[in-house]
Amino acid sequence: MDPFFIKALQLILSLSILIVLHELGHFIPAKMFGIKVEKFFLFFDVKFALFKKKIGDTVYGIGWLPLGGYVKIAGMIDESMDKEQMAQPPKPWEFRTKPAWQRLIVMVGGVTVNIIVGFFIYMMVVFTWGSPYIAPEDMPNGFAVDDTFKEYGFRDGDKVMAVNGEQLKNSIDINKYLFLRDVKSITVEHQDGQRETLEVPEDIGSQMFEQGVMQPFVPMTIPILDSVIAGSPADRAGLRKGDRIISINDFEVGYWHQLNRKVAESKGKELRLVYSREGEFESVEMDQDKAAVLDNNLKSVSITPNEEGNLGVYVDAESSIKVSREHYSFSESITKGFDLAYWTLHDYVAQFKYVFTKKGATQVGGFGAIGGLFPDAWNWQAFWMTTAFISIILAFMNILPIPALDGGHVVFLLYEMVTGRKPNEKFMEYAQLVGFVILIALVLFANGNDIYRWLFE
Repeated sequence: MDPFFIKALQLILSLSILIVLHELGHFIPAKMFGIKVEKFFLFFDVKFALFKKKIGDTVYGIGWLPLGGYVKIAGMIDESMDKEQMAQPPKPWEFRTKPAWQRLIVMVGGVTVNIIVGFFIYMMVVFTWGSPYIAPEDMPNGFAVDDTFKEYGFRDGDKVMAVNGEQLKNSIDINKYLFLRDVKSITVEHQDGQRETLEVPEDIGSQMFEQGVMQPFVPMTIPILDSVIAGSPADRAGLRKGDRIISINDFEVGYWHQLNRKVAESKGKELRLVYSREGEFESVEMDQDKAAVLDNNLKSVSITPNEEGNLGVYVDAESSIKVSREHYSFSESITKGFDLAYWTLHDYVAQFKYVFTKKGATQVGGFGAIGGLFPDAWNWQAFWMTTAFISIILAFMNILPIPALDGGHVVFLLYEMVTGRKPNEKFMEYAQLVGFVILIALVLFANGNDIYRWLFE
């Protein structure tokens, strides 16, 4: 199946699970407090629904517009803007007649469920599959360091041993720490065995963002291909899994990062690439006029990178790096799951300082960006890890103090609880309308960025 459809299926399944659970977070406490819930929908039923069935006082259904879901709670000013109902005398089973503390519980129920779901999924993932990590000793070749970081004393081949004086168990986390955490110093072991603690600027994350250096530390891996994308320049040239790149334009390639740099410098330019392969070449389909056999195991081929400066190949990292896996007992997985949920939320909130910049606004993504989080091939561990991440994101986004979001309702309820006065209903209606317009604008902007990147990048 095409990777696009695999990602789309994972996205729809993940969102469906999370939306239903989020709405249950509102639905269950509403029913517990005797509040009438008129509708419970997965996706929006604008004009019509794909399916609906009334059970008791509630119509359950599936809409056709996959932008979220909703529960319509009687006596509440929400996105339905049911002014006719609000004009009637209050009923004892309506939201507006209940104590403020009960209404607050109903409104924070969805966010609470998303946090719990994120934690629970993380807990079960680490309990089932464990937690992968790459220790410094499991990276014999160390890191390839971006030139912008070499001015701070880092060198190609460095192994990251500690951050701010504390041992870094998973070496690959160093880029995330630099970008989202408060990193003051990094202890490295150079190729000669010497250890050195190097300081980095306080604004190192902002520097990385502005310079577009999001992966300053890349594992030095031998350029053995793990996979070749169908229809890519590499595929058309006849490269396949297991091939080992030897040189490019007579420049000897020892590590993957060297190949990437040379290819990135040659967008649209034809390159002469030499690679080795065990076995015979006669079975390989390619344009023979572009290739030349050097000996039994070496072959030269002409290849032109695509407009993005890519060949369309992935490296076999396991040939150079050992990935270890730590397993947990059920009780240990509870602590680890909480830790993952906390740091996921922390890091997501931390990255917002980059969003509110000129460059950051262009990086905001919609459903395309979210779908891109899922792997090209179906993998349950990756699916659940991504679903947990999205659940945490939904919790944070929904608690933002924007009218039409749960957080907007919470702000008005807290005002009522502090002052003892309800906000004017007409004001609430206008605030809800403004909030809804803001949300639609944000959705259009984010998905517009996705479309722009798809068409022009």
